[in-house]
Amino acid sequence: MPSPLEGLVVLDFSHALAGPYCTMLMAQYGGRVYKIESATGDTGRTWGPPFTGAQASYFIGVNAGKKGVLIDLKRPEGLDLALRLVEKADVLIENMRPGTMDRLGLSYAKARERNPRLIYCAISGYGQNGPRRDEAAMDLILQASCGLISVTGSPGGEPARCGHSVADITAGMFALIGILMALNARHTTHEGQFVDVSMFDSMISAMASNFAYYIGSGIVAEPMGTAFQTIVPYRTFPTKDYRHLAVAVGSEKLWPPFCEALGRPDLATVPEYATNFLRVKNRGVLEPLLAKIFMSHTADEMSARMTAQGVPNSPVRTIAEVVADPQSAVRRMFEPVIDSAGAEFKVTGTPVKLTATPGAVRGSAPYLGEHTKEALHELLQLNGSEVERLAESGVIVQAAG
Repeated sequence: MPSPLEGLVVLDFSHALAGPYCTMLMAQYGGRVYKIESATGDTGRTWGPPFTGAQASYFIGVNAGKKGVLIDLKRPEGLDLALRLVEKADVLIENMRPGTMDRLGLSYAKARERNPRLIYCAISGYGQNGPRRDEAAMDLILQASCGLISVTGSPGGEPARCGHSVADITAGMFALIGILMALNARHTTHEGQFVDVSMFDSMISAMASNFAYYIGSGIVAEPMGTAFQTIVPYRTFPTKDYRHLAVAVGSEKLWPPFCEALGRPDLATVPEYATNFLRVKNRGVLEPLLAKIFMSHTADEMSARMTAQGVPNSPVRTIAEVVADPQSAVRRMFEPVIDSAGAEFKVTGTPVKLTATPGAVRGSAPYLGEHTKEALHELLQLNGSEVERLAESGVIVQAAG
């Protein structure tokens, strides 16, 4: 069956996580992604152990399905080769510090001269303008600068980073959204455009509800563990077997069933807890009462009771438990791939299921420069002798798996 991004040619100059995650999704949904690297390669190639075969497991996990191309962009002939590839591309994506691509001779202005229909996406820490434009940024730094760490962790405890690289991944998703919007606009304008995505902007947008709470109340939020400012009960509770159970009474109609599942239907009639507004107001009394009830039962027992009453809940599970979950298997969220050297690895599957134009995991991550010759033949129709000349002169490298 066709894929939604069938035929789309993507030049991926990105590294680490935000850009590679975006282009991994594009590859899963049919885009032809050519990962352009220098001799040192993507920094993510060094982020191990663990390693699977000769490659860092981290790198494989966010670069599956791409083709590896190694070009020396600091040599004039290498830069010219890259600009010739730009002429054949629909999308170029990079996540270097602002100004880096300009210094390499691959600025948006230069790329647009060669290909006015090109969608050029730049992901950075703080965007292409503003006083913080040139500051170095990584996920941890952005989690701190956007306010996320200030509301994460236990009350009075040490600041806590979100357990996954949420700033990188969020920027990667917004980059994909921006690219798709620009591609759609191209149908009307017949021209490409520059897509400016910053991790800072992305996190502010993703934390819209947090900022709405502050703007509406003037209250600066602090860490609340797993609790939530405006809903009670909405948190995890420790249980008899030392596991934690998350429960979310997110609407008024769930309060009586929740009380029934607790074995305390009488709580549904207590005036002080009659509405969410009152439960939030009386959180200090209600939550300790609920915690005591949870501690008298196991997590599985309470989860079964909540599920029977239709109350959203889940035990706090480990990464290993999620990988082994039958639901993950049915949804094909951990798909096996085998690289050209025979190493096998599982990578995350497609997050969006499309019935008519489905995505798929389309192979493992490339070794550094693994598909250089193939890419130059596919995109530029270079003959064997020309490719060999470029390889012999060191402008390109065709690496073995």
